[in-house]
Amino acid sequence: MNTSLHAGTPIKIAILAMGGQGGGVLADWIVDMAEHAQWWAQATSVPGVAQRTGATVYYVELMPEAAVQAAGKPPTLAMMPTAGDVDLVVAAELMEGGRALQRGFVTPDRTVLISSSHRSYAVGEKAAHGNGIADPNKVIEAGREIAKRFFCFDLQALADEAGSVISASLFGAIAGSGSLPFAREDYEATIRRAGVGVNASLRAFGAGHHAAASAPAAPAAIDTSRPLPVLPDTAAHPRTRQMLEELKRDFPPEAQPMMLAGLRRILEFQDLRYGREYLDHMRDIRELDAQFGGTAKSWALTAAAARYVAVAMAYDDVIRVADLKTRGARFERVRQEVGAAQDQLVYTTEYMHPRLEEICGTMPAFLGRRIENSPALSRYLGRFFRKGKFLRSGTLSGFLMLYALAGMRRFRRSTLRHKIEMRSLHNWLKLISDTVHHDYDLAVEVVNCRRLVKGYSDTHARGDSKYQRLTLAASQLLGSADAASRLRALRDAALADDKGNKLDAMLEQELRPAN
Repeated sequence: MNTSLHAGTPIKIAILAMGGQGGGVLADWIVDMAEHAQWWAQATSVPGVAQRTGATVYYVELMPEAAVQAAGKPPTLAMMPTAGDVDLVVAAELMEGGRALQRGFVTPDRTVLISSSHRSYAVGEKAAHGNGIADPNKVIEAGREIAKRFFCFDLQALADEAGSVISASLFGAIAGSGSLPFAREDYEATIRRAGVGVNASLRAFGAGHHAAASAPAAPAAIDTSRPLPVLPDTAAHPRTRQMLEELKRDFPPEAQPMMLAGLRRILEFQDLRYGREYLDHMRDIRELDAQFGGTAKSWALTAAAARYVAVAMAYDDVIRVADLKTRGARFERVRQEVGAAQDQLVYTTEYMHPRLEEICGTMPAFLGRRIENSPALSRYLGRFFRKGKFLRSGTLSGFLMLYALAGMRRFRRSTLRHKIEMRSLHNWLKLISDTVHHDYDLAVEVVNCRRLVKGYSDTHARGDSKYQRLTLAASQLLGSADAASRLRALRDAALADDKGNKLDAMLEQELRPAN
């Protein structure tokens, strides 16, 4: 399926890749392969805003020597792609393929689209309140409709299995798709000439080639479901085993998988006693659920609370961040992501910018409150936290600093942040209890409002502000026939708008006194 050549027109290739994915290497390989086959070739690049807020677009144009000779003059090759005028688009990540579709690079009459199906989440997806992850199947559907031929599979996984980087598996996918008029031997010779990681690159190339050569006419939809954990038969620790038995015995089957996930999160966050507190809170909610018709509603209140009570109790604080950054699994994941060999050292530089509020939150409650309530102390200490800090967690001093901070978990219950979070949890549980006595469905929506509270620092502050406004609205909506649906609409507005303008407008409209 070679890309067709129009008389006197070069083959036009756009490559969209993020930092570290080897987009420049892939462009160089294509140019080198073409030049060794006596083609004219040119490559340029247009950098994105940042490594994940915008990918670099590498643009390559190829023209055979015979076409140049026929024209009687050297070709004039373009510096960047134009909408509607690209033959081959290669995306190193699915949403970058989606951006290529949005920008008009892909057209049904000529463009072959090759994209990896894996995701590297954008800043906006991570910072969004609730689940901000974009739907990958919208890109799949658009690619099927717009591209002349669409190849989509997990090229990152193929590269990882081969011990290489995604540029090699993308190169193989280009070869396997038949999009360019070169033989497989030409591609492999190009990798050998580069002389860097040849064996691993050839393995990844072969995997990508096979995947593209055997790909279906159109890629299948991506399964985005996340199966809930299966309850184990037993647990190793006696006290954990007892909690597992209570979970199975005392709670409805509809809530048990999410409760298991919640209990695991709680135990990882703190300790066994904290896990017992989680079960006690859930037992109170289950009793309310049974009292006010939960059986007929598939225990919706208990199932929703199983998730958000755990999230509320296992909040993100500085101690947890330090704990996550010093885990062995995290260092191993970083090594895998950068493709480090066993004999190579990897140093990670952490960027941390805790506000004075986070610092006070890790202090004993009385001391943290004293600083926060003292304008003079706050101004003085705040000067030391105006700028972010770079910390090398791979060095002994940097690691020990984070490790000591993570070790403060044993003192977490006495910190100001914990006192604040537990007071918020108590008020939320009381609101649920008060609401379910009058409106079961509204109580479920009150539970779901907790999804707005996530992260720490500014992210937590913005989410908590919206959450507080929604809980106030819930109290005011109580007694309305459609209170649950109205609160759900308000929550959706809060999730859709980071600044909260849409929520404020809806609150003003929804809660405006009747004339």
